[in-house]
This record gives sequence, structure tokens and C-alpha cells, in this order.
Amino acid sequence: MNSCQKKAPYPDNCPLTTAPFILYLCAMPTPVLLTLCTCPDRETAEQIANALVTRGLAACVNLAPSVTSIYEWEGKLETAEEILLLIKTSKHRYTELEQTILSLHPYELPEIIAVPVEQGLSGYLNWVEKCTTSASNS
Repeated sequence: MNSCQKKAPYPDNCPLTTAPFILYLCAMPTPVLLTLCTCPDRETAEQIANALVTRGLAACVNLAPSVTSIYEWEGKLETAEEILLLIKTSKHRYTELEQTILSLHPYELPEIIAVPVEQGLSGYLNWVEKCTTSASNS
């Protein structure tokens, strides 16, 4: 069995494990999401990042300064300098995270995109899960 193959997590008495085939999975998604959000300025970005981390909705938020966004809005081509938030959270906190961003964000239609994390350093992924499931953060 190579390093990316794992026996399916079935109990020993499960019929699937006694069948002539065994299910192997590679790169199983983790419960961690990387959520992207752009903000118009550093003040807004910091306000959102602080709210997400202090409420236990994100383990960590990186602020990537000065990304250029080019998009069409209301029939016009727009260009904007924005701050990109890279938000590490868990799937079960996404809905509340999204609502928090919407309540603090000045844009009518903010970019909020969540991407499943398929692999990563297990210790880091466990830390993200711990930070977003702590009873004190819920």
C-alpha cells in the first residue's frame, strides 16, 4: 500500500471489507476549508479577520495586501486594489463564517469562496479543527 492509499474506514465485520475487492481512497478531503475573501482596505480586512478568529470561526486569517481585481460590475469593466483574506476554517463553521463576513463587509456582493483542503500537514489541519471546534469559541 503506497502512502496515499488507505483502507476504507469500515468496521472489520462490514461486508465491504470481506468482498473480493477492497476500497482504497487517495487524497481524501479533510474537514478544513480555505476561504477566500477580498476587502476594499486594510481596516475592513483586519476587522473581519479579528472577528472570525476571536469568534472561533477561523483558526488563522492571512491578509495579502494589494491584489489587483479586474471584474465587470453593472456593465462596466472595473479595476480595484484590494486586500485578499486567506481564511482557514472547518466545514462545520462555514455558514456562520459566511454570515459574519456578510454582516461586516461593505460590498453589496463580496467575494466569498470556500475551497476544500484535500491534503496538508496533519498537525496544522488538526490545529485548524481544534481552533474552530473549541467549546469556548462556539
